[in-house]
Amino acid sequence: MTVIHIVLVKFLPTVSATHKKIFVHELKQLKLLPSVLNGRLIVGGPSVSDPIETSKGFQYALLSYHKNREAMEEYQASEEHLRVIKTYVFPYKEDLMRFDFEVDAEDEYMCRLIGDGLMKGFVNQAQEE
Repeated sequence: MTVIHIVLVKFLPTVSATHKKIFVHELKQLKLLPSVLNGRLIVGGPSVSDPIETSKGFQYALLSYHKNREAMEEYQASEEHLRVIKTYVFPYKEDLMRFDFEVDAEDEYMCRLIGDGLMKGFVNQAQEE
């Protein structure tokens, strides 16, 4: 059963734009881990919620897909994941929220559709360049 992993990050006010750019780059590299289902890991931010107050101050989000709980636990324990969060997240965060859930069997098809769309987008983008 697919597990979806969501993390929201609120940085300390003193964190630079340069650090945030590096943070996004480093997080995106985690999609290369074998425990991430077909490379389905998205990092986004800053928030464009309107009104902005609905974001509760959270500025960046990570969304990743994992084949099952074991794969997500492997992701969490991986040296690369630990390096990224210890170096680019924990020392700079004001707040962090994590929410993980298993996708209902009846909704699994949507995970495949999202993944297929992402992959087609990557293919189309690569062809345009």
